[in-house]
Amino acid sequence: MENTATESDELLFKDVLEKVKQLIVYFFNHWKIIFIAGFIGGGLGIVYSYIKKPIYTATLSYVLEDENSNGGLGGALSLAGTLGLGVGSNGGGGVFSGSNLTELFKSRNMVEKTLLMPVKVEGKEISLAEMYIQINKWRDVWNTQPKYKTIQFLPTSDRKKFTRVQDSILGVIYSNLSKSSLSIEQKDKKTAITSIEVASGNELFSFYFCEALAKQVGKFYIETKSKKARTNMEILYRQTDSIRRELNGAIHGMAVANDNTFMLNPAHNVQRAPSSRRQVDIQTNTAILAELVKQSELAKITLRKETPLIQVIDRPILPLPKEKFGKTKGLLIGGFLAVFISLIFLLFKKLFSEGTFK
Repeated sequence: MENTATESDELLFKDVLEKVKQLIVYFFNHWKIIFIAGFIGGGLGIVYSYIKKPIYTATLSYVLEDENSNGGLGGALSLAGTLGLGVGSNGGGGVFSGSNLTELFKSRNMVEKTLLMPVKVEGKEISLAEMYIQINKWRDVWNTQPKYKTIQFLPTSDRKKFTRVQDSILGVIYSNLSKSSLSIEQKDKKTAITSIEVASGNELFSFYFCEALAKQVGKFYIETKSKKARTNMEILYRQTDSIRRELNGAIHGMAVANDNTFMLNPAHNVQRAPSSRRQVDIQTNTAILAELVKQSELAKITLRKETPLIQVIDRPILPLPKEKFGKTKGLLIGGFLAVFISLIFLLFKKLFSEGTFK
């Protein structure tokens, strides 16, 4: 029984080997077709290398500051703790740390705000969205369609007032950029250095968009992360100004009261009461003002601690590095694909002629 199975396997192997030999001979007999296909494919690959625009890549690298390190603020914050003042870190650092900050760079909100930032192109100030539209020549098609003909993306325009068509166009631009142009990655897991790469067929767009995106995210980060500290500082400033006005009023009131009681008969002490009350007001407001001034200064320290976003290490510099689809690469890839397709075609032709698919 085992001998029969072994013989059957040997026959099957020999049959497969014979089929492979026949196929090789068949391909060899049609070498002209394969050669012509490879020649045409290589030629098309070379033509494609001339047509294909080079890709310009703008790279900006940054490092996220360690928010757990108080550095030179340790003494001041310890003083704040001693005074019983709650001016420590406002927290929230984890919201924008690591991968969360990376996702913030790729978010639609940040990209769309960046697209509405102004840039100068050929002496005219336009938005990055308008620049993208011009580069891709979308207006050549839009000018024939009344629905799109009057659409404009002016710099720093109000995003909330955009029409549904404008929202749709910005969505398409965002989708194109996020899929093929924008890349945010941490090069080395052992370090905190992260790189932003913007790749496009236009050198200036890559350069402007990379810089503008970093600036826009930085602005959003500062406004969001330092919001609590900034609000606290503004409240303290208002309270300080209010107490200072009260103190000045009390000082003026005490002076008036002293003038009214000048050379007053010592027996008439009741008329000295306003002056005494003003003296108490001055002492109270002075103590409150001194405390508020301390808190205001500590609030400034806290705000400075919360304000830093990222430390930029390298910025994109013109001319940007470009990646061009070379003629040799086009020849090899085009020739290989053409030969592969021709082999598949010949294989199916042989199978049909032998009636395999009948």
